[in-house]
Amino acid sequence: MLIAGFPAGAWGTNCYLVAPAAGEECVIIDPGHQAADGVAEAIAKHRLKPVAVVLTHGHIDHVASVVPVCGAHDVPAWIHPDDRYMMNDPAKGIGRAIGMPLLGELTVGEPDDVRELADGAKLELAGLELTVAHAPGHTKGSVTFGMPEAADIPPILFSGDLLFAGSIGRTDLPGGDMAELLDSLARVCLPLDDSTVVLSGHGPQTTIGQERATNPYLRQVAAGRQGHGAADAPRRGM
Repeated sequence: MLIAGFPAGAWGTNCYLVAPAAGEECVIIDPGHQAADGVAEAIAKHRLKPVAVVLTHGHIDHVASVVPVCGAHDVPAWIHPDDRYMMNDPAKGIGRAIGMPLLGELTVGEPDDVRELADGAKLELAGLELTVAHAPGHTKGSVTFGMPEAADIPPILFSGDLLFAGSIGRTDLPGGDMAELLDSLARVCLPLDDSTVVLSGHGPQTTIGQERATNPYLRQVAAGRQGHGAADAPRRGM
């Protein structure tokens, strides 16, 4: 298994290229702001052939480079239908106008081929199996991508802006909902094995076991508590 990840752009959003091995087909996850050059470098370094872009949600810091990346490799982009509108109108996803200097660096819109994700779908791409879990709360159309354990590789969760090391996604932007996010944590994350490696949309990798033991929000839902009991703990994402 090859996973090449790097933080991109003004928001330091993690973009991942995932392949069975160097020299093979790959999937690109969340090519966000100013990610196109990093994607091209990783493709050249590892001799990869992209077959698809998959998106954890529609915020501009995760989708800003979708059009140039898909166009360069003639591949489709997959996104949940509830977040698709943000590809054409990113300002609606953040509740304010993006500053003009930043907007000038973005290619807003959809690539030629957009396909929609559904909860529970299994995507067979580049010799990989990605299981989609709809996980609203940060946005209405947020999803995670899970990969099963294989050989000596533990299970992997690409969590987008649902779960971070020590934190969770913010819920104060349009479409955000704290109760939904806590439900998504309980439904999507808690059933996973402690060995599951969490590769999130921002910050360092972690594991479900580490977050189950230390993350105040995951501890809250594990204890069956509702409401905003961990509201003073930090939250992340654009």
